[in-house]
Amino acid sequence: MRRVPPRHPANTMKNVPAGVYISVPFCRTKCSYCNFASDVFSKSAYESYVARVIEDIAHLPAAAAQIGAALDPAVDSIYLGGGTPSILDPAQLLRIFSALRDEFEITPTAEITVECAPGTLTNSLIETLLRAGVNRISLGVQSFVDQEAHSVGRLHSRATVIEEVARLRQSGLSDINLDLIAGLPHQTPETWLFSLDQLIALAVPHASVYMLEVDDDSRLGRELIAGGTRYHAHFVPDDSATADFYGQACERLNSAGIAQYEISNFSRPGRESRHNLKYWTRQPYLGFGVDAHSMLRAAGSPSPGLEAIRFATPDTLHAYLNRAPLAITPVSALAALEESFFLGLRLNSGVNLEALRAHFAIDALPCEAVIQECLRDDLLETRDESIVLSPRGRLLSNEVFARFLLEETKR
Repeated sequence: MRRVPPRHPANTMKNVPAGVYISVPFCRTKCSYCNFASDVFSKSAYESYVARVIEDIAHLPAAAAQIGAALDPAVDSIYLGGGTPSILDPAQLLRIFSALRDEFEITPTAEITVECAPGTLTNSLIETLLRAGVNRISLGVQSFVDQEAHSVGRLHSRATVIEEVARLRQSGLSDINLDLIAGLPHQTPETWLFSLDQLIALAVPHASVYMLEVDDDSRLGRELIAGGTRYHAHFVPDDSATADFYGQACERLNSAGIAQYEISNFSRPGRESRHNLKYWTRQPYLGFGVDAHSMLRAAGSPSPGLEAIRFATPDTLHAYLNRAPLAITPVSALAALEESFFLGLRLNSGVNLEALRAHFAIDALPCEAVIQECLRDDLLETRDESIVLSPRGRLLSNEVFARFLLEETKR
């Protein structure tokens, strides 16, 4: 089939409210499986960090103009993640939200989420979150089996989670997400089903299920790679068992009315995470703090083939506080096309090929051969005019996404 290079498309990010992410890299303890840019720091670092984030929020218009990115002040989602945002003092949290409201036009129906570690939700914190306008809470449960949670450094118990979900609802914060991880040390088919049943029994509107990541960016991952026994590594289920746990989660949650809409995310109808959908559908977003990422459309009349600009902050607290420069990445039309596949395929709705051809104004997609190859390998399925990951493709999603990196990007 004839390959036609993408022409500069009409930019679909124009006039779309942005999402804002605030990274809080502080934790009470560092979980052994964690590969994020977070750690345990002295409380004295919190104030310097909050002041630096607020400074970045105020200086964003100038920074965006300097790198040629278009900034729209409208925002319809805010997400405080980490790390453990709930570790900050109430006054520090309120100052961050005040700075955001000073700089952005936050829509009346904005989704405002804060990640919290179970065991940190005091009545004072809940009151602070309500004052800040927070309307959604994400709890990092990971397991409802105390032995499993404690083996990776979580400090809460099952009873704590149940009690805090009840208190959140009593306060009016009923939009709750619960995280689980498949593949934790000591996990068995029986204990995994127990965690799933506990989550379902709590009747939350949203759940996230992740498979344990094994890489050298976490202590547990490094120990598994080395074949050691520290951090309960010798009690981690094998890859086959972890894949089975994930499949059981998909089946059980879907049956309970918490339908899968993305590889790791499940929700009741209309309760999908608006903020995370911005990443997967390539809407504009802004990140503040350590290891925070942003994407905005290119300003004015960009050069042919330039669609957007990505920029990222340093990935260590020291570098961020010492004002190391942003990492800036222009996004070409070709790169945007690739992203449309490996981000869009995360969603159960998949990628609509006709819509993609129309958006990029091309007759033939440069990855048609890759699509056919993935269909033959049972990694993709067709659904009307869309392609979606097959059940096998979800388990091998990183392999699928890598195939959509075209030769120009690889070089």
